[in-house]
Amino acid sequence: MIGVIATLKVQDGKQAGFEDLMRELAVQVRANEPDCTFYQLHKTDDATTYIMLEQYSNEAALGAHRGTAHFKELGGRLGEFLGGAPDIQILPAVE
Repeated sequence: MIGVIATLKVQDGKQAGFEDLMRELAVQVRANEPDCTFYQLHKTDDATTYIMLEQYSNEAALGAHRGTAHFKELGGRLGEFLGGAPDIQILPAVE
């Protein structure tokens, strides 16, 4: 298993559009990526900071996620909402 923690800073006032985009992406991931076992956006105490938690069966599944049409399309639109580069942590599970 591979876990991903992505910390995303969103421009103030663009939270609703960002959340809508991420909901749409999550629907596509859940419907089309059986090796993604968890994919959920979370709010923090800071209204402009979000945490995306993801889990994949293996590294190949994570790589496949990045190559999907829905990730390229929807993920490519994130820039209009973000206030900086995401902080991405990729973590191997202890099994």
